[in-house]
Amino acid sequence: MTPVVLDMDAAPEVVDVLCEAFYDYPVMRWVLGSPSDYTARLHELMTVYVMARVLRDEVMIGVPGPTALLAAATVSYPGQRESPPELGELRERTWDSLGPAARSRYESFGAANAPFEVEAPHIHLDMIGVRSEAKGSGLGGAMMRAVHDLSEEAPWSTGVTLTTELEANISFYEHFGYDRVGSARVDAELTTWGFFRPDPAC
Repeated sequence: MTPVVLDMDAAPEVVDVLCEAFYDYPVMRWVLGSPSDYTARLHELMTVYVMARVLRDEVMIGVPGPTALLAAATVSYPGQRESPPELGELRERTWDSLGPAARSRYESFGAANAPFEVEAPHIHLDMIGVRSEAKGSGLGGAMMRAVHDLSEEAPWSTGVTLTTELEANISFYEHFGYDRVGSARVDAELTTWGFFRPDPAC
């Protein structure tokens, strides 16, 4: 199964895949807490992430299965796209719904990651997830390679950045050629690591 670039109509399925993959991810739990409506709140937050890619004309990649999407990733182009007013409005509605505590924690997370930014033009792998039934099938690696291809085919990009909040992921990303550019303690419960993989020709 080969990853493909998805069109905007796939956004709801991308949200579903990422909600499943990131259900217990440290950042999501830290930002949203553990309220009784956590599932709905996660879906709301993930929708903003995915719609940002749609509204900014950025990229979603996925692996279609027989009946549903098996894996998905979202990619952004830092400094290369303008955010339309609709995205700002969607973000404000979402934070009004999720509340000031969640927004404050999310902004703290963003500030902790700011030092990891790479000055040279690049793409950023925002999220990548595989459905539970497809884990261990090599789709994660295939998705990573598809993201690298996007960067290598973009004449302006010098590589790919990403962050992780799971220490267990570090060796996975290093295996794919990523160099660690820093780490930060966001909170006693949360640490983030930043990575950059330069394109081979750069």
